Amino acid sequence: MIETVSEKYKALRMRASCENLPQVMEMASQKNWPALSVIDHLLDLELESRRQNRMAQCFKQSKLNEKPTIDQFDFNFHISRKNQKSRILNLLNLEFIKNQQDIIFIGNPGVGKTFLAKCIAYAATLSGIKTLFTTTMDMINHLTTAEVDHSLLKKLQYYQSFDLLVCDEIGYLPLNAQGSNLFFQVISQGHKIRSTIITTNLSFAHLGNIFDSTILAAAIADRLVYNSEILVLEGPSYRKRQKIKKAT
Repeated sequence: MIETVSEKYKALRMRASCENLPQVMEMASQKNWPALSVIDHLLDLELESRRQNRMAQCFKQSKLNEKPTIDQFDFNFHISRKNQKSRILNLLNLEFIKNQQDIIFIGNPGVGKTFLAKCIAYAATLSGIKTLFTTTMDMINHLTTAEVDHSLLKKLQYYQSFDLLVCDEIGYLPLNAQGSNLFFQVISQGHKIRSTIITTNLSFAHLGNIFDSTILAAAIADRLVYNSEILVLEGPSYRKRQKIKKAT
């Protein structure tokens, strides 16, 4: 009978139930579980297995090369971090994704913008949220290549398929007309339908300097500011301090 039920679980693609059925039946026999308890336990195992698989799949899709958590972030390093601690921690409840809200981290290199963006992205993968982390230039390079080989629409759809898109390091290099236009398309198509996290070393007053067109820069800034939470991180480079500590 177990073999027959296992085959049915397999046909229904309930792998965890199929694999655990013999052990669960033995446990049920020892503890005199009623039939509903056996079914409930098998369903719990199946749901947990699928949750774990979803998390693993989301992490793989995210392109994150690490699994950073907020407990690794030193809020006492600078008053700017300490003053915004509650705001930063609130972002980790991921409500902003449900509300299609954008997050913008502004600050000099080394102050923790990318680390915080990665923390949020990793937390999203743990919640089964489809997430992608990319540097802005890497995304633009992929889109430029796609435009050349006539697969731009498919590539744009790829970036729109995520519930959370993290564009890291906007502002380190200027974008030409093609790059500015492609970036605008990504931001414009995702506006109000998904969440985007931006990290930049430029204030909004200077963000337009990296785009080829002033009008395009204004349109991008308008969409980024709409329904967004902006956090400005100040102070010296934490990354640089860590290197100095290791050297000594």
